[in-house]
Amino acid sequence: MEETLALARRLHADHPNLPLVLRLIENTGVRKRHIIQPITKTLEHPGFEARTRIYTEHAKRRIPPVIRRALENAELDAGDIDLIVYVSCTGFTMPSMTAWLINSMGFRPGTRQLPIAQLGCAAGGAAINRAHDFCRAYPEANALIVACEFCSLCYQPTDDSVGMLLSNGLFGDAVAAAVVRGSGGTGVRLERNASHLVAGTEDWISYAVKATGFHFQLDKRVPGTMRPLAPAMRELVASHRWNASELDFYIVHAGGPRILNDLATFLSVPSKMFRHSRATLTEYGNIASAVVLDALDRLFAEDCLTDNARGVIAGFGPGITAEMAVGTWQQSTLDAPTTNLSFATA
Repeated sequence: MEETLALARRLHADHPNLPLVLRLIENTGVRKRHIIQPITKTLEHPGFEARTRIYTEHAKRRIPPVIRRALENAELDAGDIDLIVYVSCTGFTMPSMTAWLINSMGFRPGTRQLPIAQLGCAAGGAAINRAHDFCRAYPEANALIVACEFCSLCYQPTDDSVGMLLSNGLFGDAVAAAVVRGSGGTGVRLERNASHLVAGTEDWISYAVKATGFHFQLDKRVPGTMRPLAPAMRELVASHRWNASELDFYIVHAGGPRILNDLATFLSVPSKMFRHSRATLTEYGNIASAVVLDALDRLFAEDCLTDNARGVIAGFGPGITAEMAVGTWQQSTLDAPTTNLSFATA
C-alpha cells in the first residue's frame, strides 16, 4: 500500500483530484498485491497486441500447476473432467484458453468448453453456478473451473480518471481453480443458485475498449449496490427455507470494504462472518473472478465447519449482476455436486 500511494503521488502530482484518489486507495483495505511483472514493466504500455501476448504467455505458464493441485484435491484426473469453465475479464484469446488446456493437459477431446469473459468479478460465482447446473443435468459428470485474472495488464498510463486511478490501487493478479463433482467428494454441497441484475446499472462498472485496450470505468454509486442486492440474496436463501441472517458461512466477492460492511448490516450478521473475503482483499487486493475461489480456499483451510453447516456464495460484477448459490458443508463422501478447490497467486 505504501508503495502504491507513493507511486500515485509521483505519477499524478498535478492531478486536481489527487487527495481524493489517495483517500480512496487508502480506504480499500488492501495491504498487499501480487502482479505478474515487475512494477517497472507493469507501468509500461507496449500496446494492446503485446499485452495480449503477455497475457497468453503467463496464462500458459501459471494455470497448469494450479489445475493439477485442484484435480489432486478432488481426487480426479484430467480424463475425469467433462466440462471446463474458464473465466477471465483481463485478457482475450480465440480460441479460448480451454482449447489449449484440453490439447496440452490430457483432457479428453470431448470435454465441453464454457469460456466466460464479460461478467467481470461476478464470473467466479457464475462459474460455480454453471458448473452446478451442468452436474445436475449430468449427475456423474465433473466440472473444472479456472479463473485467470491479470488485472495489472489493464493499467493505462494516460488514463487519469478517478475510477481508473482507484483501480490502479485496488486490483491484483491471480489464478485459481476449483472442481465441482457430480457425486462424491468433500466440500460445499451446492443446492440452489440464482442470478440477479439491478436494472439501469449497465454503465456503473464497465470497460471502454479503445486502441490501447481495456479502460476500467467505475461509477461513484457502485459502493452502494448492496442495498438492492442484499434483498436478492435474502430471497434466494428464503426460497431454500433458510434465514440469510442465520447461516454458518458467507463467501462473497470483496470488491471493497464497504461491500462487506453493508452486507453485514443489511443481512444482520456479524462482520466477522466475512473474514475470509476480507482476508482476500487485504492480502491480494480485488482479484476479480478469483475472489470467491480464494475465499472458499480459506474456508477449507480454516476447517472449522461441521457437516450440514449452511452457507451462501456470491459474486458481484458488471450489470450490476449478482451470481449466488446456497449449499451445505460436507466432510464425508456424498452423492451431490460439491466444490473441491485449489488456489494460487501469480
